Amino acid sequence: MSNIIELEIGGMTCSSCAARIEKRLNRIPGVEASVNYATERAKVELPESATVEEAIASVERSE
Repeated sequence: MSNIIELEIGGMTCSSCAARIEKRLNRIPGVEASVNYATERAKVELPESATVEEAIASVERSE
């Protein structure tokens, strides 16, 4: 069973930023993420083995 969350992501300056964040999130095993630059939001499907904190930390490392 997975958990779908939506993260607000501020500070993206271009679509490359969104792509980098999406790529980083999708490196977490079992995670499926899509980042929307226009809305500054990420939709993230987390498996039971991943935590919200882990997803947030991944985004913070992308900055």
